[in-house]
This record gives sequence, structure tokens and C-alpha cells, in this order.
Amino acid sequence: MPGKTPKSAVPEESRGARPPRAELEVLSCLWQRGKATVRELREAMAEYRPMAHGSVVNLLKRLEAKGLVRHEKGPVGKAFVYLPTRRPEPTRRRLVSDMLQRIFGGNGVAMISTFLDAKSMTARELDQMEELIRQKRSKKTSET
Repeated sequence: MPGKTPKSAVPEESRGARPPRAELEVLSCLWQRGKATVRELREAMAEYRPMAHGSVVNLLKRLEAKGLVRHEKGPVGKAFVYLPTRRPEPTRRRLVSDMLQRIFGGNGVAMISTFLDAKSMTARELDQMEELIRQKRSKKTSET
């Protein structure tokens, strides 16, 4: 498949590594969109991370070298379409776990409390969080 980096070609230290912020923002945008050209990424990120075309290309090349992104020929013209190679959940879990330890000393309640203070939540979002807590509590009860 064009643009696909074989796993053996990805340096061991890059697999599972924490991407720098700019790379993570591009990767996050790809996770949200599913696939995108450089132009589409630039336009989607323009409000919170304005970047030149070449900067986005360089970030995508780094992500591709790490095995986190691949590209294929687009349907029209010369533009490539970029796609994430992994689901977001493992990377998100790794980043949150790292943040939990480094910033909150492993105190999950402090982290969640800070999160709830930092973002205004809708009633629907709070209901969803309550449901997640109920599910986790139910799972813990059934495991014991």
C-alpha cells in the first residue's frame, strides 16, 4: 500500500512514543476527520493552530515515520490523503496516564476535579460521565 511504513522500519523507540504537541494536534484532527489532505487539515486547525502548508507536511512526515499516519493518492489531482494507522484510544490512555502521574501524582480525583473546573459541561455530558461511572462501578463490583 503506498505510503504505508512497515512496522519493522519504525524505530522501536518511536513505537508507542508520546508525540510532541504539534504532531498530536495534527493526529487528533485526523482522528476526528478519519482522513484528510494537508489543505483540509490546515483549514480545520486554522482557528487554534495556524500553520503553513510546509509545516503540516513536515509534521505528517514525522507521524508517518513513527507509523502513526499513512498516505495514499487522493481521488483528484496530486494531493495525498492522510489517514491515521491506529485508533485514538491507546494513545489517549497513555497520555492521560502519563499526565495523571506527572501532574497529579496519581490522584485521579484531583485530575477529574480539575478537568470539571476547567471545562463548562453540558447536562448531557454530565449525564454521560455519570453513566460511565455507573458502568465502572458495576464492573468493579462484578470482578470481586
